[in-house]
Amino acid sequence: MLDVACGTGIVTRRLRRAGRTVPGVDRWEGMLGPAARRMPGAVVLGDAARLPLPRGSVDAVVIVWLLRLLPEPTAVLAEAARVLEPGGVLVTAVDKDKGYFVPDSDIARVTAALRERHRPRVPDGRARVLARAAGLGLRPAGETVFAGAGQGRSPRRWREVFAWGRTPWCAHAEPARVAEVCERLTALPEQDRPRPDPLYRLVTLRKKGAP
Repeated sequence: MLDVACGTGIVTRRLRRAGRTVPGVDRWEGMLGPAARRMPGAVVLGDAARLPLPRGSVDAVVIVWLLRLLPEPTAVLAEAARVLEPGGVLVTAVDKDKGYFVPDSDIARVTAALRERHRPRVPDGRARVLARAAGLGLRPAGETVFAGAGQGRSPRRWREVFAWGRTPWCAHAEPARVAEVCERLTALPEQDRPRPDPLYRLVTLRKKGAP
């Protein structure tokens, strides 16, 4: 099982089991330092679009938060398909920015109209990833969600995020509309109480062919 863009190795280490080999690959040496300390000899420097592995050499590939950072996911998905054996699986996260609004909350309801109106076309959008994957011989094989433990945000925290310009669906919104949403957030009770943790989506894609 290959962990692509393993970063500091937090996910990689959790994937390891008796009888399961889980190397990690990342292009940033600064990330690989902590990863190498967590898992000596189990990480390697490499580009997700040019993996240092032969064709059909792994049973599974895991990509957690990489696709959302790319302008286009196809090259990385193609490399994952290349190194997978026939019947192997790719597990990847999609729709990261939607995760905070999967659980119902007063914040989700206050921001719903603005999010719908200015929904960005993100590289890790589920439909986009599935369409690219289909062209590479990767077919859907399952989905699930997991909670971002301790990542729930309060109304006050969301206003800070807006102020920092870190919200994709606010990037092109009219300032007056953003200010209106901020006012409604300010009016919510328990300004410093985090709302439910986000729920992030994982999809599993299987490569054509018998295992």
